[in-house]
Amino acid sequence: MDTLVERLEAKLRQWKPDTAKQVRQRVTEIMDLADQDVLDIMRSRAMEQEVLDLLDESPTR
Repeated sequence: MDTLVERLEAKLRQWKPDTAKQVRQRVTEIMDLADQDVLDIMRSRAMEQEVLDLLDESPTR
């Protein structure tokens, strides 16, 4: 876990202030969801994109 914290701290210093602020907000949201034990019902962006990609594929006949 220490490696994750160190990496996040380094990135927060490198990013533009607005980007760092957004990351802090999202990490806080994720921590709040984890505290509520509801992370497993939250859809990931990657999963949503995968579904959208499948819907966009033209049907083969």
